[in-house]
Amino acid sequence: MSGAIPRILLILGAFFALSAQRDPILVPEVSQHEIQVRQGFTGTELLLYGAILDPNGTRAAQQYDIVVVLKGPTQAVQLREKQKTLGIWVNAASSSFRSVPSFYALAASRPVGEIVDERTAAIYELGLPFLQLSPTGAIDPQEQARFAAGLVDLRRRQGLYQQDDKGVTISDGVLYQARIDLPSNVQTGRYTAETFAIRNGRVIASATAEVEVRKLGFERFVADEAQDNSLLYGLFAVALSLGMGWGAGRLFALV
Repeated sequence: MSGAIPRILLILGAFFALSAQRDPILVPEVSQHEIQVRQGFTGTELLLYGAILDPNGTRAAQQYDIVVVLKGPTQAVQLREKQKTLGIWVNAASSSFRSVPSFYALAASRPVGEIVDERTAAIYELGLPFLQLSPTGAIDPQEQARFAAGLVDLRRRQGLYQQDDKGVTISDGVLYQARIDLPSNVQTGRYTAETFAIRNGRVIASATAEVEVRKLGFERFVADEAQDNSLLYGLFAVALSLGMGWGAGRLFALV
């Protein structure tokens, strides 16, 4: 019995030592959990913020880098390359991707290349060069990379893909915040904001928050009808175009 007590004390000591070294807890939050897209919507700014705490709820003992990634719903995309032939622009080569984020924005406390290596960045998709777009079909790997880079560049110029390597501010090693601009052309659906706490090139903790982007009013009615009753919506659109054309012709004839 006398030998069992020291072993129990040793086990308890190891348990409390491991408990003291447990990973930190991220408490993420967003300024808006629902973004309403109405007529005249010009975009909005989303604030992602939160705290880094020890498991006991106190300030984290270590310093961490923070990377925040906001992703929109994925979609299938077919990208076509234009080529000028005999003075006319025609479709040439093409490539298809099956899971392209409709929106992607990254903000970090310092450049991602200084926080993690390329392998870790690829695993967690930390940065525009490391997006997993899942190309389909048989195509040369170099061509795939070229089309993927072209797609990312196109979305970046549209404001749908963003990366700010100094977009996260950390106060007193506890509170962090990042501001991300959502342009007017964002797709509706559920967006996921994921926060990563990183130390010594390793992701120590992560947490997610969700944002719903919804259309309201007449815009929502049109979008719902286009999706749920596509045939009737198409016929109505054609009839409306013909009616407006006929009305414009009659108006100019009277003039």
